[in-house]
Amino acid sequence: MREEGHDVRVVPTDSALRFVGAPTWEALSGHPVSTQVWDDVADVQHVRLGQWADVVIVAPATANTIARAAAGIADDLLTTSLLTATCPVVMAPAMHTEMWLHPATQANVATLRARGVTVLDPAVGRLTGADSGPGRLPEPADLARVVEEILAGGATHDLAGRRIVVSAGGTREPLDPVRFLGNRSSGRQGWALARRARARGADVVLVAAHVDQPAIPGVRTVHVGTAAQMHAAMVAESAGADAIVMAAAVADFRPAGYSESKIKKADDGSEPEPVMLVRNTDVLADLVARRHPGQVVVGFAAETAAGADDLLALGRAKLARKGCDLLVVNDVSEGRVFGLDTNDAVILGADGTIVADAHGSKESLADAIWDAVVKRLA
Repeated sequence: MREEGHDVRVVPTDSALRFVGAPTWEALSGHPVSTQVWDDVADVQHVRLGQWADVVIVAPATANTIARAAAGIADDLLTTSLLTATCPVVMAPAMHTEMWLHPATQANVATLRARGVTVLDPAVGRLTGADSGPGRLPEPADLARVVEEILAGGATHDLAGRRIVVSAGGTREPLDPVRFLGNRSSGRQGWALARRARARGADVVLVAAHVDQPAIPGVRTVHVGTAAQMHAAMVAESAGADAIVMAAAVADFRPAGYSESKIKKADDGSEPEPVMLVRNTDVLADLVARRHPGQVVVGFAAETAAGADDLLALGRAKLARKGCDLLVVNDVSEGRVFGLDTNDAVILGADGTIVADAHGSKESLADAIWDAVVKRLA
């Protein structure tokens, strides 16, 4: 973070100083360090540090520190600073698997997340000793990216305490063990939505279908394949969500039958049997029908339009059919959008009016969508 030009203050616990001494922390940060509120009392450090920071990251966050933060205990400089911090707080847990999975730790994590603290899920891998599992501290580069995304958003934390479900990617409907019906969705827009929601403080679940993107620290990902699996996962995950964004490209149809063996060319040169299609469940419409009071549902409409007016007409017609709160409409003609880092879209409100017209990176479109969602959640 210092190499990127940020001013960093280190607040170690007494236990931290058993691993790395104060002189090292001071040399790395360029500032003096202390653990107790009794150090430099005249400067009222426990208040000043919390007010000074643009973001606080606790790494590693032990089970003990998580428990103290959840209970509001303030018995050292770190925990008192956490109580005075009004900026985004990120905790990166690191502990043995049994400690992470213990009901007490999980309850404390849920409490902190409900207050808007970003508690990342620990990485999975080798732990201290011979055992392995969830409990590793995420890689420093991953933690730095989390902080950078928060800072890039101006430390906006308007989704703090909210639970968000985002779908991404494109479903595949198998025809035989080799072939499937699919689409061109890369999942990049859904990934951008999940990253920006997490950076804005949300507890995010990402339901992903065939997406080749790196895991997002702090976002739980549920992998699915078919439209039926997408439907089941979205229904299960969205039950307690504040907002749902259906960015995935879900197949409207699937083959009526599935061949257990590869469909081969006939030796006599005859044409294969036609592939009959049947409708899949309309996932977005079903989520709208199931939504609870106050829940915001956002849909996507990828259209091939003759022009701007035609695109709006297609979007408004789909909006009327689906009944969602917001509809993101984009023109995917001529290779646009899919697989690219940019997007052009119009966001329509429930009454068909244009809420926003977003052009540029998929991250900027994601923020425009979350801006519209935040207004409706309020």
